[in-house]
Amino acid sequence: MQTIVVDPNTMICPHFANILYSSSLNKVFKGGRGSTKSSVISLQLVMDFLKDKYANVLIMRKVANTIELSVYEQIKWAIYMLHVDSIFEFKKSPYRIVDKRNGTAFYFSGVDDPQKLKSMMIAKGYVRYLWFEELAEFDSWQEVDTVRASFTRKQLPPGAHVVTYYSYNPPKNPYEWINEWVTQREGMSNWYVDHSTYEDVTLPNILSQDYIDEINTVKSNDFDYYRWMYLGEVVGLGTNVYNMDNFQAIDKLPEDDYITNLYYSVDTGHEVSATTCGAYGLTKKGNVILLDTYYYSPQGKTHKKPPSELSRDLKAFIDKVTDWIGKQPTRMTIDSAEGALDNQFYNDFGTHWHKVNKLKKVNMIDRVQDLLAQGRFYYLKRSENDIFIAEHRKYQWDEKTLQSDDPKVIKEDDHCCDAFMYLCVDNERELGLKW
Repeated sequence: MQTIVVDPNTMICPHFANILYSSSLNKVFKGGRGSTKSSVISLQLVMDFLKDKYANVLIMRKVANTIELSVYEQIKWAIYMLHVDSIFEFKKSPYRIVDKRNGTAFYFSGVDDPQKLKSMMIAKGYVRYLWFEELAEFDSWQEVDTVRASFTRKQLPPGAHVVTYYSYNPPKNPYEWINEWVTQREGMSNWYVDHSTYEDVTLPNILSQDYIDEINTVKSNDFDYYRWMYLGEVVGLGTNVYNMDNFQAIDKLPEDDYITNLYYSVDTGHEVSATTCGAYGLTKKGNVILLDTYYYSPQGKTHKKPPSELSRDLKAFIDKVTDWIGKQPTRMTIDSAEGALDNQFYNDFGTHWHKVNKLKKVNMIDRVQDLLAQGRFYYLKRSENDIFIAEHRKYQWDEKTLQSDDPKVIKEDDHCCDAFMYLCVDNERELGLKW
C-alpha cells in the first residue's frame, strides 16, 4: 500500500499558528479577501475531527441555499488536500459528509430559523466543533448565540470541549453590529480574535500572480475599496456612494474585444416614478459595457403609461439592441417586488423576466463597487446613457443614517442605480463578482 505523507505546514500559513494553537474555545478569524482564513479553518476542522472518533462538526451559514458552493465544497477541498477522502461519504440531501468507519459527520445547516437547530439531535457521538462562516451575514449576535449555546451547554467527556470558529470579512460600516461586537471580544477570556490579509499568505503556490495583479488593479483604481476588500479595514461609508472615476466612458465598442452576452435590468415606477432598463454587454475580456438606456418618467405628464405600454416599450428597446449587437438576451432582470409589468410582458410576448433576489442595500452596492474597482465597467457616450451617469453622480448616503447599523441612501432619482445593482446581484457569478 502506498503511503502518502501530508504536511499541513505547507498549506497553513505561519500567521495562523497563534490562533490555531490557542486554548481559547472561541476563535474569530476576520480580515480581508484572499487571506485563506476559510481554508485554514476547514483544514484544522478535518484534522481535529479525525482525532476523536466521537466528534461531529456543525457548519453554518445564515442562509441554507449558500451551503453547497461555499462551506460544503470547502470541507471537501480540505478532505482531498489531506488525502483522507476514501474514508468519507459525501451526501447532498441533506448536506452531510459522513465518516464511513463510525458514522460521525460534518453537518451543514442554514440558520434561517435558529430555533430548529436548538432541537438538533446527533445519533453518534457529540458536536465538538462549530463553525459560523460569513458571520457578518447574521442579523445579530443573539441569533448566533441562540444556536451556539444549544451545543456549548451540553456535557462532553472529560477533557473535551466545544470549540467554535467564526469567520467573516468586516463590513465597511463601523456601526454594524459585528464591528462593535468583535471589539468587545478582543481580550475577553476564552476568546481569540485574529485579523489576516492576503499579505499574510507567505507560503508559495497559494495565491496566483493573476490574483495579486487583480488586487493591485483595485488598489490603484479605488484605494478605500482596496483597504476594505483586501485589508479588511472598516473604512466607513463616506457620503457619495460611488467613485465616479471608475465609470469609464468610451466612444465606440472596442475593436480588440467583443460582446459574448447581453443582459437587461429593469427598475419600475409605473405612475409614480420612472421606469428604466439598461442594456449591458459582457465582453470576452470580462468587461461590462452599458450599451443603451431606456428611461421613462411620468412626472409632469397627464397621460401616464400603464404596464401595457411599458411592456411594448421594453420589447422595442430589447429588439433594437438585439438587432444592433446581433445577440439574444442572456438574462432579463427585474425587481423581485414587481408583478404587473412582468405579467404584462409575459402575456404580450411569452417571456418572464427573472426576479432578482434582493439583499440589503449596502450589500447590493458592494457588488457594484466590486465591479467598478476592478476597472471593468464602461459606458458608451451617447445621450441615452446620460441619465445613468447623472443619477449615479448624485447617488448619496443619507447622512442622518450613517451612524447606524442600517444606513440608507437618499431615495431620489435613483432608478438607474437600482437597476444597475439588480444586474450585478442577479448575475454576480457571470460577471466575476466574488460573493
